[in-house]
Amino acid sequence: MDDAKDAASLRSSRLLLMAGVVLIAANLRASITVVGPLAASIRNDTGLSNVMTSLLTALPLIAFALISPLAPALSRRFGTERTLLGGLIALAAGIVLRSVPSATALYAGTAILGAAIAVSNVMLPALIKRDFAHQVGLMTGLYTVSMSGLAGLASGISVPMAEGLGLGWRGSLGCWALLAAAGIAVWLPQLRGAKPSLSAPAPAKAAGSLWRSPLAWQVTLFMGLQSLAFYVTIAWLPAILHDRGMSAAAAGWMLSLMQFVSLPASFIVPVLAGRTASQRGLVAFTAAASLIGYGGLLLFPAAAMVPVWIVFIGLGLGASISLALAFFALRSSSAPQAAALSGMAQSFGYLLAALGPILFGWLHDLTGGWTGPLFVLIAVIVLFFIVGLGAGRNTQLSSSSEQSQQ
Repeated sequence: MDDAKDAASLRSSRLLLMAGVVLIAANLRASITVVGPLAASIRNDTGLSNVMTSLLTALPLIAFALISPLAPALSRRFGTERTLLGGLIALAAGIVLRSVPSATALYAGTAILGAAIAVSNVMLPALIKRDFAHQVGLMTGLYTVSMSGLAGLASGISVPMAEGLGLGWRGSLGCWALLAAAGIAVWLPQLRGAKPSLSAPAPAKAAGSLWRSPLAWQVTLFMGLQSLAFYVTIAWLPAILHDRGMSAAAAGWMLSLMQFVSLPASFIVPVLAGRTASQRGLVAFTAAASLIGYGGLLLFPAAAMVPVWIVFIGLGLGASISLALAFFALRSSSAPQAAALSGMAQSFGYLLAALGPILFGWLHDLTGGWTGPLFVLIAVIVLFFIVGLGAGRNTQLSSSSEQSQQ
């Protein structure tokens, strides 16, 4: 009888942990993607310039780049469970502060929520490596879908909440603190069973060797290049389509279609990755889908074909982010190492992501069209494929070098 109770209690604890992971993931993008559709309202109400308004989207990405390397140290000091809880609390505080009627509070809150998200970005893959070592693909798929799904939902309902519900843009931004509060409530029970395995200090030699590891840099570049492609697409796809004759509303729906079709790939690809020793085939699929999509936009831009290319782009981008996140666990040999690799890859990756849309726009201004920028984006995908072949091979990091499992 006691054994049955223990088994039931273990199942309940496991399900609660899974629910906590999914809810944390749900908070990782929604407070950022909600800004874009409200940008015009924010600009008109505050008198901010276009550059200063765009900073509201760029600031979190900059915070990702700066804070990601610090997350493993926070985990070693406070423990993973407490670090993730602190991230949720800081996120809720940042969202609330961002909604206060003050330009200073708007930017300070945005910076705080970006830093809070950066910590969870890094620590979730490490926690999955530790607590779901035999379900890395499944859990990565679940949390990627949760993250992407809520991001898409936030984009879609931000304006209706501001205008239809009469919340205004500040209320539409601020209401996402409720999602963070829900995450806090579900995550609190994890403090009772907090494990010490991710709080053990990492040897300095091992930490240094990660930055000298070819495999670690292949994973890092894979993460960075897919982030660059994603944020460039989010920022400029509607403008590309609008300049080619599509209405602004239709171009917006194409962006929604891209995010919607990315969800199945976001779930299925990491599940498959967790079941195979080498992920090179998945890398090839991801790159091929992206090349077909971007190549189609470049070479066959007829309006009737645009939805087809958008579907391919969505499949490629959905697969690439989930595969990049899965690599943190699959290529590491321990949970602390997964945290360190995640911090390294996300720091560099989101630095590229923050610079990518700016450089893409500069190239458009320089050339006066979208042909040159799209060629550059295709070149990025080719490079992504090359480094992905290295990141996807059947190899793991050790404390000082990669040890082949082939």
